[in-house]
Amino acid sequence: MNWYIHVLKNYAVFKGRARRQEYWYFMLVNLVISFALSMLDKALGNPGAGEGGGVIGMVYSLAILIPSIAVGVRRLHDIGRTGWWMLISLIPLIGVIVLIYFFVQDSQSAANEYGPNPKDPSSIHLTM
Repeated sequence: MNWYIHVLKNYAVFKGRARRQEYWYFMLVNLVISFALSMLDKALGNPGAGEGGGVIGMVYSLAILIPSIAVGVRRLHDIGRTGWWMLISLIPLIGVIVLIYFFVQDSQSAANEYGPNPKDPSSIHLTM
C-alpha cells in the first residue's frame, strides 16, 4: 500500500525512475480497488455496472489515469527507454505485450540519463 500512496503523491512526476516494485505494487493495489469498485457499482445497480463500466469505477479510472501514465513513464526510464514508448500501447495486443515485457525487465544497474538507480542504497527511495 505504501507504493500505491507513493505513486499518488508523485501523480504528475514524469521525470526520474521507478523500480519494478513500485510499478507492480501500484498496479496490484489498483487492480484490487478497481475490482472492489466494480462490485460496489453492481451492488448499487449503477448504470453500466453490468457491462463493467459503472459510474464509481469510471470516476476512479479517470482519477488514476495520470498517475498510471506517470509511473509507467518512470518505469520505462528505469530501463533506459524514453517515456514515448507508452504510445506503443495504442497498437492492439502487440503494444501491450511489448510494454509488459519492458515493465518486467530489471533496472539499469548504474545511473542513466533519467537519474540514479533507485535500487542504489545511496539514493533516496521508499522502503517497505
